[in-house]
Amino acid sequence: MIDWVRQGEWLELPIPHDKWKPLQPRAIEELEGILRVPRKLFLRLASQGGVRVLDNKLLLHVFPKEKAAIAPEVYQLDIGYEDDFCLVVNKQAGMSIHPAEVGQKGTLAAAVAYYYASTGQACSIRHIHRLDQDTTGAVLYAKNEWAHILLDEAMREKRIDRRYVAIAEGVFRSKQGTIEAPIGKDRHHAGKRRVTPGGDAAVTHYQVLKQMKRAALVELELETGRTHQIRVHLHYLGHPLIGDSLYGGSTNFLRRQALHGERLLFDHPVTRKQIVVQAAWPQDMLALLEKLNTL
Repeated sequence: MIDWVRQGEWLELPIPHDKWKPLQPRAIEELEGILRVPRKLFLRLASQGGVRVLDNKLLLHVFPKEKAAIAPEVYQLDIGYEDDFCLVVNKQAGMSIHPAEVGQKGTLAAAVAYYYASTGQACSIRHIHRLDQDTTGAVLYAKNEWAHILLDEAMREKRIDRRYVAIAEGVFRSKQGTIEAPIGKDRHHAGKRRVTPGGDAAVTHYQVLKQMKRAALVELELETGRTHQIRVHLHYLGHPLIGDSLYGGSTNFLRRQALHGERLLFDHPVTRKQIVVQAAWPQDMLALLEKLNTL
């Protein structure tokens, strides 16, 4: 990894060698080898004056000032990780990732827009993955187009490891396993999903961390990212999440699904260093686990 520094809206790095010319095919390949700049982005930057060679320095205009498309709303975020390229936020329950309709308030996108504005960062809102409204945990954002392209690619290629913990009803027969069952829309209930032969392929790996009398603490890893995947798969297995009334879970102890995105592991899109973010458990799930342990 070559050393670089940020200079305002520009990224500055030393050119590989004296004969290096930015737009020659071989030069672009050399740059890709030391700094993961997507070729299409590099060529577009070059065509727009966003690539400059000054003395022995290469300048890339990769931090342009952008306007968030969502109005900011005052909110105190729980930041798990941040640098010039990435932001990881520990989302609280009750927040949608993005507005589902015009004028929707209380979204995480609006909170992130406020955070960017209040810290002097002119960034668009670019989430890399989603969590359900009442699911808590780590959410990854890209802070510029460069990071967005590479993180989207990593997500498609399953190189971003998302680990969840859940509290599910009942006693599991198997302490670990894989649920491989396609998921599609429920034609009888808008917004609900179900296991169906004609659905999209979906794979969830699970491990029981602690079995209690009435419920189990379960760790889950997604191989695919279908809507409501963990909730649907555990319901299909006969162990709905506590609090998940949409999929048959009891709301006696909790009035939202007991599901938390506990860990996010990914290679940084530019430095390639491994980033691991642990998102602290929400208080309602901690209290639920303590209560179940006494039953």
